[in-house]
Amino acid sequence: MTVETRSRVGATPLDLLAVFVGGLIGTTLRLLLDLAVAHDLDEFALSTLLVNVVGSFVLGVLVAALWSRVPGWVRVGLGPGILGSFTTFSALAVSVVALAQSGDLVGAVLTIVLSIGLGMLAAWAGLTLGARLAARGLPGAGSNGPSVPRVTEVDE
Repeated sequence: MTVETRSRVGATPLDLLAVFVGGLIGTTLRLLLDLAVAHDLDEFALSTLLVNVVGSFVLGVLVAALWSRVPGWVRVGLGPGILGSFTTFSALAVSVVALAQSGDLVGAVLTIVLSIGLGMLAAWAGLTLGARLAARGLPGAGSNGPSVPRVTEVDE
C-alpha cells in the first residue's frame, strides 16, 4: 500500500483545526493515563511505555485500514493530532536519562529495549490487523488484501 502524501505547500484551515482538536484529545488521554499510572522520575515509566506502544498499534491499524480512504484533514487530525500528542519521545528520553543518572542502568536499557521493541511489534500488529480489517470490507477501509501494507510516508 502506498499512502498518499500531503502537499508540501501548506496546511488548510481544516487541517489545522483537525490537528488542534486532535491534540486536545490526545493530550487529555495522555494526562489521564499518566495520572492513572503515576511514577517518580527515577522509576520505570510504565505510562510512557504504554502510550508509545498503544500509539504505534493504533497508528498501524489506521494507516492500513483507513488512510487511503479518508481525507487529509482526517489523517492529520488522527496522526499528528491525536496520536502525535498522545505518544511521546521526549518523555521516553527524559525517563531513560533519569534512570541512568539515578544509577539504574538496567532500567534505562530495559526502557529503551522495551519501548523500541514493543513499539515496532505493536506497529507491525496494527498494520497486520488493519490490512485484515480492510480485506474483510471494514466500512471506509481500503481493500489491500490480507498482506501487511508497505508504508512509504505517514502524516505524523
